[in-house]
Amino acid sequence: MRTFMKTLAGGSALAALCLTASVALAQEKVELIYSDTVPESDIRTTTLRKEFGECLGDGFDFKSYHGATLFKQGTELTAMQRGNLDMGNLAVFDFYNQVPATTILGTAYLYRDYDHMRAVMDGDVLSDLYAEIEDKAKVKILANPYIGTRHVNIKGDKKVMTPADLDGVKLRMPGGEGWQFVGEALGANPTPLAFTEVYTALQTGAIDGQDNPLPADKAMKFYEVTDQIILTGHLIANNQFTISLSKWNSMNGEQQAKVKECAMNFQNALDKITLDQEAELVTFFEGEGLSIYEPDKEAFRNHVLDVYKNSKYSNDWPEGLIDKINAL
Repeated sequence: MRTFMKTLAGGSALAALCLTASVALAQEKVELIYSDTVPESDIRTTTLRKEFGECLGDGFDFKSYHGATLFKQGTELTAMQRGNLDMGNLAVFDFYNQVPATTILGTAYLYRDYDHMRAVMDGDVLSDLYAEIEDKAKVKILANPYIGTRHVNIKGDKKVMTPADLDGVKLRMPGGEGWQFVGEALGANPTPLAFTEVYTALQTGAIDGQDNPLPADKAMKFYEVTDQIILTGHLIANNQFTISLSKWNSMNGEQQAKVKECAMNFQNALDKITLDQEAELVTFFEGEGLSIYEPDKEAFRNHVLDVYKNSKYSNDWPEGLIDKINAL
């Protein structure tokens, strides 16, 4: 009987030890809450969950919310700073108010093409700027996934060859002063509107057009309610795949390395998908009846850069950075 009781006690102690260990492991799992404005059905969502979420493994609990259902577009940075959100795929314009030097990265026609953008983002020319973002905005940029080159997409059959041809066109741009200035520099009448509301606004005539990369035009079915895409190529768009600094600092070195590895995994996968899509979407849109053509890009580039250089934004550009970017 005594032996049985000892065995029972030993078994109970072992069970309790296993339970304690299980609880400890569960507590050590890192929860990451992510918010994005693109819908659940978007290929960027499925790519994120596969290439980042699944990559993280059992040590993390990654929860992503899409279609701006958790936080509205443009509010994610504040949510991260307040501790209400861990991660977001931000536009550089979201940093303008807190880190004015980032205005240089939102300049239209800053990059010559995808390869130039990737050379800038993957090199060390932005290291000081990234350090300033961490210091002032309290977030860390993990990667810069390419989401496509932005072009102007409008209703009607008016040919647009120069910025003057966009005069009076109500062009939807995301909310925020930086975004609105892009539309203004292009020569249009910028109108702030949430991404999720663009289709209906085009359908009802509340706006005349919008600007987005070709993959976004397809995913959101903007081609159903517009007539032409002008290949202005004014922004080689990449988002800032970002984590709050408080969440980052709460992790150990091994966990941080895993998050960084998976972030780069997501970036590389989305870059390839976006480039592949862009290579075939012109044909798709033409098949849907849209007119697609290239305007006088030199006229657009010269006009837009001149507008930027004579604006308040250029006053905040870090000294010498534009030359370093151009030299790459």
